[in-house]
This record gives sequence, C-alpha cells and structure tokens, in this order.
Amino acid sequence: MAKKRTEMRSKTGKLLYAVRDEKGEFVDIQTYQRAHAADMRFHSKAELEKKAKKKAAAGKPAKKKAAKKGAKKKSAKRTK
Repeated sequence: MAKKRTEMRSKTGKLLYAVRDEKGEFVDIQTYQRAHAADMRFHSKAELEKKAKKKAAAGKPAKKKAAKKGAKKKSAKRTK
C-alpha cells in the first residue's frame, strides 16, 4: 500500500518528502532526488502486465547474445 508523502522544504530550500505513521510521527524523510529515483526503479503491477502482454504478442522470447566461436581474447604481452 502506498503511503502519502508530505512535501516540506529544508533550511537550504531543497524539496523533502516526509512519511508519517498513524500517530503522526515521522517514519521516513527523503530528499526529492532519492524518492524520485526509488519511484523510477519500482514498476507497478499494471506496468508489469502490460510488458508481459507486449512480449507475448511479439511471439519470440528475448535473445541473448552468444559469443563468437573461435574468438580469443588478445593478451597484452610485451616483447623486447
């Protein structure tokens, strides 16, 4: 369940998000940048379902890149 954030400003003027518990006490205070980055990493159930439908409609699973056969790494040997 998503918790409601209260927008606040720090002394320097940066935007902060504060989450409170049922008693009204602060549980978590984050800067806007940290909270926004966390939101971008999270995917909702609807987004995951949409992505799964799109992948199923394509009919092909994602391909993994295979290494070329016979390819060898070059070693950095010094000769005098």
